[in-house]
Amino acid sequence: MATRPPFRADHVGSLLRPRETQEARIGVATGSLQPSELASIEDRAVINAISKQESAGLHSITDGEIRRATWLGDFLQALEGVTVVTSVIRPAGAPASSPGKQIKIPKVVGKIGFSRHPMLEHFKFLRRHTRETPKLTIPAPAMIVSALRNWRDVVSPQVYPDVDEFYDDLATTYRDAVRAFYDAGCRYLQFDDVNIAYLCDAGTREKLRARGDDPDAMLRTWVRVVNEAIANRPADMVITTHVCRGNFMSTWLVEGDYEPVADLLFNQFNYDGYFLEYDTDRAGGFEPLRLFPKTGKTLVLGLVTTKSGALEDKGAIKARIDAAAKFIDLDNLCLSPQCGFASTEEGNLLTEDEQWAKLGWVVDVAREIWPDA
Repeated sequence: MATRPPFRADHVGSLLRPRETQEARIGVATGSLQPSELASIEDRAVINAISKQESAGLHSITDGEIRRATWLGDFLQALEGVTVVTSVIRPAGAPASSPGKQIKIPKVVGKIGFSRHPMLEHFKFLRRHTRETPKLTIPAPAMIVSALRNWRDVVSPQVYPDVDEFYDDLATTYRDAVRAFYDAGCRYLQFDDVNIAYLCDAGTREKLRARGDDPDAMLRTWVRVVNEAIANRPADMVITTHVCRGNFMSTWLVEGDYEPVADLLFNQFNYDGYFLEYDTDRAGGFEPLRLFPKTGKTLVLGLVTTKSGALEDKGAIKARIDAAAKFIDLDNLCLSPQCGFASTEEGNLLTEDEQWAKLGWVVDVAREIWPDA
């Protein structure tokens, strides 16, 4: 566990965007700055983020998704056959009249595929500048259609009259991505997934049934796509998933415990590890963890919130880990924040100093619990 991810003290991936990168993006958008100048500013910001992560004691190092506007669209829009359209996201409980956040979401208008993706170079830059394990985060395959959107509106019926053919091509696309990132030196890859959290939410499941979809059948399809995509990964490549419940500017989208998805999630997906949010009672109790396999997989407990800067009580976190260990052997557990710190470039409602304090605190707690940390 000390040398192979997930690590005892780990993190989901995204980091608060420094002010200079946000200002530079605005400069490019308004024409006052050249894209090459933005790239140089981002390079410096990524190098600084790497140094901060290493200083905090982390063994998994990301680029903080600093070059992305969102965790989702930047990866998906660079796939072949995909364009983007503007949509609005609103946190749970927000009125329909609220402005929300305008984001770019994918739409499939051609045969989907993977080649010459810009994040290959982003990862190579990360790998060159860290002495620890570089980690890449990308959206899970099914996020291209997202459970909240009707796939019939996302995938062109002229291109894919048969949705099964689309999912076959999607699996191939991600298989090619996995291979390409491996060839670029990636040994730690994470699929970020909100869809699975949607299926934990009773209200969302009912909406899916009302539009004619079976939530459990959807989950089985996602299992097939992921497993086909990662089936041929080399033995020295670790692939995990993070199940997210919404994180835009410290808000959230869905709630509900893991029981409706636990068996398929833990025992049918061929992931090596799982980052699960457990920072609030929105995720329910640890009882669904009884279905977690006894060997071969690792669970990372997201007990430390990224939605505020206050540090958790160390005793309370240790008690929560002890409670989870009643269902999963302590040796198969790790600790992390519940999500990233900036799912979009706006970031969550805390300061950079608070962010780094949180990550260092996670490392300190893990070292007290696990001797191999």
